[in-house]
Parts: sequence; structure tokens; C-alpha cells
Amino acid sequence: MEEEEEAIGFLDKVLEDEDVFVLEEGDLGTPTSPDSGSPFLLAVKVEAGKGLEMRKLVLSGFLASEEIYINQLEALLLPMKPLKATATTSQPVLTIQQIETIFYKIQDIYEIHKEFYDNLCPKVQQWDSQVTLGHLFQKLASQLGVYKAFVDNYKIALETAEKCSQSNNQFQKISEELKVKAPKDSKDSHTSITMEALLYKPIDRVTRSTLVLHDLLKHTPVDHPDYPLLQDALRISQNFLSSINEDIDPRRTAVTTPKGETRQLVKDGFLVEMAESSRKLRHVFLFTDVLLCAKLKKTSVGKHQQYDCKWYIPLADLVFPSPEESEPSPQVHPFPDHELEDMKMKISALKSEIQKERASKGQSRAIERLKKKMFENEFLLLLNSPTIPFRIHNRNGKSYLFLLSSDYERSEWREAIQKLQKKDLQAFVLSSVELQVLTGSCFKLRTVHNIPVTSNKDDDEAPGLYGFLHVIVHSAKGFKQSANLYCTLEVDSFGYFVSKAKTRVFRDTTEPQWNEEFEIELEGSQSLRILCYEKCYDKTKVNKDNNEIVDKIMGKGQIQLDPQTVQTKNWHMDVIEMNGIKVEFSMKFTSRDMSLKRTPSKKQTGVFGVKISVVTKRERSKVPYIVRQCVEEVEKRGIEEIGIYRISGVATDIQALKAVFDANNKDVLVMLSDMDINAIAGTLKLYFRELPEPLLTDRLYPAFMEGIALSDPAAKENCMMHLLRTLPDPNLITFLFLLEHLKRVAEKEPINKMSLHNLATVFGPTLLRPSEVESKGHLTSASDIWSHDVMAQVQVLLYYLQHPPISFAELKRNTLYFSTDV
Repeated sequence: MEEEEEAIGFLDKVLEDEDVFVLEEGDLGTPTSPDSGSPFLLAVKVEAGKGLEMRKLVLSGFLASEEIYINQLEALLLPMKPLKATATTSQPVLTIQQIETIFYKIQDIYEIHKEFYDNLCPKVQQWDSQVTLGHLFQKLASQLGVYKAFVDNYKIALETAEKCSQSNNQFQKISEELKVKAPKDSKDSHTSITMEALLYKPIDRVTRSTLVLHDLLKHTPVDHPDYPLLQDALRISQNFLSSINEDIDPRRTAVTTPKGETRQLVKDGFLVEMAESSRKLRHVFLFTDVLLCAKLKKTSVGKHQQYDCKWYIPLADLVFPSPEESEPSPQVHPFPDHELEDMKMKISALKSEIQKERASKGQSRAIERLKKKMFENEFLLLLNSPTIPFRIHNRNGKSYLFLLSSDYERSEWREAIQKLQKKDLQAFVLSSVELQVLTGSCFKLRTVHNIPVTSNKDDDEAPGLYGFLHVIVHSAKGFKQSANLYCTLEVDSFGYFVSKAKTRVFRDTTEPQWNEEFEIELEGSQSLRILCYEKCYDKTKVNKDNNEIVDKIMGKGQIQLDPQTVQTKNWHMDVIEMNGIKVEFSMKFTSRDMSLKRTPSKKQTGVFGVKISVVTKRERSKVPYIVRQCVEEVEKRGIEEIGIYRISGVATDIQALKAVFDANNKDVLVMLSDMDINAIAGTLKLYFRELPEPLLTDRLYPAFMEGIALSDPAAKENCMMHLLRTLPDPNLITFLFLLEHLKRVAEKEPINKMSLHNLATVFGPTLLRPSEVESKGHLTSASDIWSHDVMAQVQVLLYYLQHPPISFAELKRNTLYFSTDV
């Protein structure tokens, strides 16, 4: 049953996006889908030669997966004949009816795909510019009726197979281990798989064929004879997908306000609560004497909506357990970074679609539909991104756990509650009527009306800044007693705040003088926060929720990043006041289009800004010395450092290291061993950023963008390995060296908090960037560059980081044709 739900869920997922990528009749444009790559990539005119190469990569990948699929269907059919033979004997394993129910339409599906494969294979193997194959895909699509019959019977087929397994040991043994023949070029002769898993394969296959049609259309010129046939096949496939899911109807209900008002509301907002081991979005209300946690009550259509109280704590009974006293919370599993990244990519793609619709004066219904989808993805991001625990306790009962995205919010809520607790508060119990009245007042009194996502904002609101913010944290005053002090810097991205930099700890002082410069990447950011902490060295004060020693927040402040103030070439000095403390800092901003400019070094004897092939030839090395030394140092003493590569190093330290490497100074090893590890990590990033062209080259950049946008896994594998093989040897060897290092860093994620995705976010845009011509040619603004290219750059690196180890020798030896299971 789980398999059946998973299968239907998979179809639902594909169809979630269908209203975005369905082609209208007569539409000759290329289809767009947030799932199949950023729409801007799909609008690019297909060049004949390049399109031909990409079509071959897509098709050879699909052919490999089609071979696997046929072998799977064969394995499923294998026991059918002996089972039928025994059905008429005195000791049948299954009845004829049971056999026909379980194997319904499998033979027909097998014959359709065998014929398709036998016709497609010679065309791909004898590839030339005249090859046409649209008719094969059109015929395959026209036979989808057999899949409709299979899908309608799928649930009962699984149930029948399960019942037969429970009642018949012989059938159970057969169904638990079916042998699937391995592809021709595989080392193995076969793999074992359950019947339940094999019965799922046809459901998976329809969606796969639709994705391949997307990829083929993307890389087929409009005037090619295959184009209308592929478009017709895609239309049939999508109509089929719609027909088996037409009853899906996401129900939404409206909100109105009930009356009633009592206490004064001090603060309210949306927080994520861990309840029953899952994340729930709650609206939390802080009144003058009580904290109330509510959610919107689901009501029948047409009725007024109101809040439903989940729990409340009188402030007289509310305590914050100190970290070391609190009980360990139920295990909080962080949401996988790559899934958060997928959500961000979808949001960016949908934003772009909405902008296009507005620019072309598109239908308001289409815009509303896109905005609705964007809201759904932003809501998921809001629910799944917070990780910072905020626990509160009722002295007479339960503990409650919220997850926040920033220490800043945690501190705000704590301070607001503690300020009210200084008054003379009485403990009380609310009667059911009093609780109803109080909860009823929430709707009228609330100050935060909408879930904090960008799709709720007005269209003309500022989109935020994209580029690099340079910040110098100078000093701080106003501390009443000496302490060990440091600051962290946070900026907002996709609706939540991310910690980007951290100063050194200034020991035992009331007037710390940090004077440290940081470079912070902005991703549509509108605010900068500075938090000032007192460092705690007491190892007994460990927070049981996340196993980290808790430092005390001394003050915090936030400023808006005003484009007019920030976007000047000069430093802008400012002061943030926080709880009587003043922190002095300066900042300046470099837009993303300016940061794309690479200036080759005037000093060819150095390493920064010099071609990687020149450096490796001069050093007689395979990987530049600077890369090897920085990686070695990070692995020696920085691999367990929280936020390694994400937390900025001090800019002056990085510049000092750069000068020493450029001068080929013998003292470099001594300097490395003494230097702050974040500065060494920053030097490595700067080296790659200052290469005259990115490590993955200007020439291959468009191909990497197209490869990562392919929907079919086998085609993507083919293309992405082919592109690596095309890189110059020094670039490829250095890239593979860096890849293995980053994988080793990610192995320490429980300690350093750096997942593969975090590392891809840091390094992707550094290793893979459009040339200046490219960026001017097809994109219009800095925000477009972020929302499209940068997301795709992260995905490219993440693809290789998640891939099994890639060997230089094997890569060079391999041919174009890969077999990838689906």
C-alpha cells in the first residue's frame, strides 16, 4: 500500500506543475516547467549544431534507461507463464483470475516498448543530422491508453499480489526476488528486485517519457520535421497525465473576523512548532499576561474562520529552561538542503514566469495561478528551513519547542516575554468561555496578517539587492563590564535570515576593536543584522537541543539596505544602537553584474588572475600549489569548524595570504599554520573567483546550463559526464581534486553544519559563471542573474558532489553511452 501511495504521490507531484507547463493548442513556443529547468533557458533559439549534439545526449541517455525498463518488464513477465501453467493443475499457486489481475496489461506494455526501442536504437547508433524520430515518440504517445488501463488496475494488482503472498509461501518467494537482466555494458549479469517495486515501474515511466519530450523539444529547432510530432506527443502525454489526476482539487477557504476583545496584545507572529514530531506553522500571540499558540481553524465553506487555540501559558507560569536543564527534545531532523534548494529554484522560476506574464500583459488568471504555486513553495520553505530551537516551559506541565531561522527572533521573543514578567503577574486558569473569547480576539488584534512570504507582498515593493556587500565591523562601546565579545552578521534571503560572518572574539574588554572586513553575498536581501555576543567557555552550558555551547546575546540591531545609500563606490559609515551598546561599522556594495568582471593578472609570475594551465605548467604540477596547500590546511584543522567556507574570513588576512602566494614566498607554510582558518578558506575561494575564466570555462558555460536543465536522469548523466570530459586536463584534475575535498568536508556535517548543498551554494557561482558577453547578452538585471543563473550554477556543482566518485582515467576512457537505472 505504501508503494501505491508513493506512486500516486509521484504523479501528483508531476501534475502539480502541469498548469505551468501545459501547451495550449496551436502554441509553437517551447514548453516551460519549473521542474525541467529555468524557463529563460527554454526560450533560447536552438543552434543547429549544438542542438544536434544535445539531442544525441538526451536520446542516448533515454535509450539506456529504456533498455533497463524493458529488462524490468521482462523480469515481471517471466513468472507469468509457469504460474498460468500451474493454474489448471490440481495444485495451483494462483488462480487464472489472480494472475490476470496482477499482470494486467504488462505484456502489451512490454511489446509497445520493445518495438519502440528496436526502432530507436539504430537511429541513435548511426546518428547524423538527417535522423528523424518524432514519429516514434508520437506512436508511443498514441498507445498511452494501455497505461490508463494499467493505472486504473494498479491498486487492485498490488492488493491482490500482497494477499497472494500472505496466503501462499511459494508465490511469496517468487515475488520477493525477481531477477532483472543487467544492461549490455554492465559488469553485473542481473539485479534482484521485488514484484511490488517492478509493478511501480510503468507508472514512473509515463512521467519519465514526458520529461524526455520536454528535453527533446528544448533542443530541436522549430523548423525541424520532428518538432510538430514531438509537440503532439507531449500534448498527448500531458493530457493523459491530466486525465488520471483530474479529481485533484486543492481546497482553500477564506478568512473573516469574529468579534471580542480583552487583554492588550504586545506581539504576534508566525512560528514553526515541533508538535507530534512534525513541523506545524502556528500564529503565536503574546498578551500582557499570557502566551497563546493558535492555528487557523478549518471550517466548512461559507462559514467565518477563526483561530483555534492549541495551548496557552500564563506568563506567571512560563519559564525558559536553561539549556543544560532542558530535556532533550524529540529528534529534529533538518530538512535536506537539496530539497530546500529545489524549492528556491521553483520560486525563482515562477517569479520569472510572473514577470514575463506581466511584461506581455498576460491574463490575470494565469498570473494568479502562478502566484498561488509560488505561495505553496514559499510556504514549504518557511515551514522547513528553521533549525534554531526555542523552548518554553509551563512550570505546572509541558514544554513546547519552536524552531526559528535566527537567534535574532529567539532573542526578540525572549526579551518581550521577560519584560512583561517583571510586572506583578498572577497565575490563572481560563474557563472554556474565557479561552473562546480570548482566541476570538486574536483575529481582530493581530498585527501580522499574512504568512511572511514574498508572494504576499505588493508587486511594486523593492526586490532587494543581488551582489556583494563589504562590511567592516570597527568597534563597540557601552559595555558595563569586561567580557569576551564578538559579533555575527546576518542578511535575509528568501524570507528568512542566514548567518554570513563572525568576528574574532575580543578578550576581556569593555571596548572591543575588531576592525575586520567581510564580503557577504546578497541574494535579494533587504536587511543587515548585527548581533553582539559574550563568548561562553563553560563546557557545562550545552544546549541539549543542538549540542552547542550557548553564548549570551548582549545586543542586536537591524538596518534596511537602502539601494541609494549602499550603491556607491565609497564606504558608508554607520552605527547600530542595541540595548545601550553602540557598534560602529562601514559598508559598500558591489552589484552582481560588476562582480562578474574578471581582471587577468598583470603579473604573470603570480598565481591569482593567471590561467590555471600556465600555473600548473610553471609549477610542473597537476593541481596548483595554492589549491593543494589551502585544502591541506582546511582538512588538518578546519574540517570541523562550524560554517567553514560559508563564514567569511577577515579580508585583510586574505589579502596578506594572496600577496604571499603571488610572491612565491617560502614563508607561506609558516603563515598558513598561524592564520585563522576562515581566512585560508576565503583565500581558496578568492583564487577560483579571480581566475581569468572560471574553472569550468566560459566556452562550456551554456552547455552546463543546458545539461543541468535536462529532466531525464539518464540524459543528464550522459551530458554532465561528457562536459567534464571536454574540460582541459588542468581544469578537470583540479575540479576533481576540489570535489573530493568538499565531499570530505560534508562528511563532517553534524559538526561543521556544512552539507553538500551548503558547499555547492558557496562554490557553484565561483567555479561556473557566465562570461561578461554571456551575462549582458541574455539577462536583463542583477536579480535575473541571481534567480536564474546562480541557482543553476549551484545545481551543477551539487550534481557532481552527489555523484559517486569520478575518476579522471575512467572518465577519459568512457564513451558517450551510459546506463543509468531510473
